[in-house]
Amino acid sequence: MQLFECQGCRSALHFENSQCLTCGRAVGYLQDRFKMSALEGGPQRFEALGAQRQGYRFCDNAQYGVCNWLIPDGDADALCDSCRHNRTIPDLSVPENVARWGKIELAKRLVIRALLRWRLPHPSKVDDPERGLAFDFLADSGAPSGGPVMTGHDNGLITLNIEEGDDAEREKRRTSLGEPYRTLVGHFRHEIGHYYWDRLVRDGGRLEAFRAVFGDERADYGQSLKRHYEQGPPTDWGNHFISAYASSHPWEDFAETWAHYLHIVEALETARSYGIDVRARFVSDPEAAKIDFNPYNAPSAERLVDAWTPLTVALNAINRSMGQHDLYPFVLNESVLGKLEFMRELISEAKDAELAPLAA
Repeated sequence: MQLFECQGCRSALHFENSQCLTCGRAVGYLQDRFKMSALEGGPQRFEALGAQRQGYRFCDNAQYGVCNWLIPDGDADALCDSCRHNRTIPDLSVPENVARWGKIELAKRLVIRALLRWRLPHPSKVDDPERGLAFDFLADSGAPSGGPVMTGHDNGLITLNIEEGDDAEREKRRTSLGEPYRTLVGHFRHEIGHYYWDRLVRDGGRLEAFRAVFGDERADYGQSLKRHYEQGPPTDWGNHFISAYASSHPWEDFAETWAHYLHIVEALETARSYGIDVRARFVSDPEAAKIDFNPYNAPSAERLVDAWTPLTVALNAINRSMGQHDLYPFVLNESVLGKLEFMRELISEAKDAELAPLAA
């Protein structure tokens, strides 16, 4: 994520801010310009200092404190390009649900921003009932099935259990399932991967290319997952997959690899924005480790990984020094590098010329 600047006082702004902590101005994210902006005026209409004082208003969900995206004058939507995909939101009469929803929406905005940066098609279910994207945020008590809400994807509908918005509950689930990593943004990136498998691979004429890299998705999905949970992953999964779960079925391999591609690009953009370069003795090629390029426009997956690997070694060491889990507890093998390159090429070829241009 980029580091932004308040146009009023030149202090640092972050993606989640709704107010500049230095000058007190209201701030918000300009979804059409990929930048944070200080605001003047309000409360219904603001002038954005980051857009030559053009008029904007906040997404309707700002009233709940869960969104800071701005909608330009002339746009008829009451909700921003992230929130308009919501089909079901949590029951806000339950006090803790507002805080959970806020965390969920922040994670979702990170992912939707990436789709916008890449100009990937992402219509809502209102715009395109057959191929659109929508989200249900549900609690176990209100689940249509009457049972626990399972996070997952089904034909463009992504369901998330709002308990995942509780850090303690999410960590409990991570531990009980033996997962090295479990985050809200990780959930969204993974499930969005399933959505884009449908859109870009199945519907995009890339099935044979996919099978050559990930295997044959026609293998029985239910049986594959049952075998994975009963028997565990193959003993050599670390030589071929990004995670143990990725080994369960080609669909899950794709979704896991997609999620990691987004992890890498977003984190490298953050490091670049902060001027972070790893120059340590363990880096064999300091030039390759430089983050002097836009990760969203990386020329190859290899270029991304050359910069990513030393950065994760350093960040994991910092986390350990603070008594925390590794920030990135994964190893990128040669097989995964080929899969990441598949993602880069797939995304590059799928850009929608009708959407906003990619920011520098």
